[in-house]
Amino acid sequence: MTLVDRYKLGIEAVREIFSRVWIWIILGIGMGALIHGYVPQDLMLRIMGADQWWGVPAAVLMGIPMYTNAAGVIPIVEALLGKGAALGTVLTFMMSVIALSLPEMIILRQVLNIRLIGVFIGVVGSGILLVGFLFNMLF
Repeated sequence: MTLVDRYKLGIEAVREIFSRVWIWIILGIGMGALIHGYVPQDLMLRIMGADQWWGVPAAVLMGIPMYTNAAGVIPIVEALLGKGAALGTVLTFMMSVIALSLPEMIILRQVLNIRLIGVFIGVVGSGILLVGFLFNMLF
C-alpha cells in the first residue's frame, strides 16, 4: 500500500468509528450536564460518598441497566466527581456501565452460554467491587 492509500484507509476508519460513537458521547455529555447542574451535592454525598459502604455495590447495580462506551462515560464521571462522589464508587460505576451492562450481556449471549456469562459476571463484578472498595479506602 502506498502512503496515500494508508491515509485514505485511516480516514475511513476514523469516520466509521466516529459514526458509531458520537451519539454516546453526546448522551454522556448531556447526562453529565444534568448531574452537574441539577443534582444536589449533599444527595450525591449521601448516595456515593466514601462514608457509605453500600455506595460501591449500588454503583454497580446502577451501571448494569445502562450502556455507554469509554468516551461517553467520561463526562458523567467528571460530573459525579465534581459533586463529591467518592473516587472508588465512581470508578465502580464507570466500569460496570462498560463491562456489566445489559446490552453487553446480550452481545455476549451470542457467543457464550448462560453458565459462562454467569462466571464472567461473577469474576468481573468481584474485581470491580474490589477496586471500588480499595480506592475508597486509599483515596
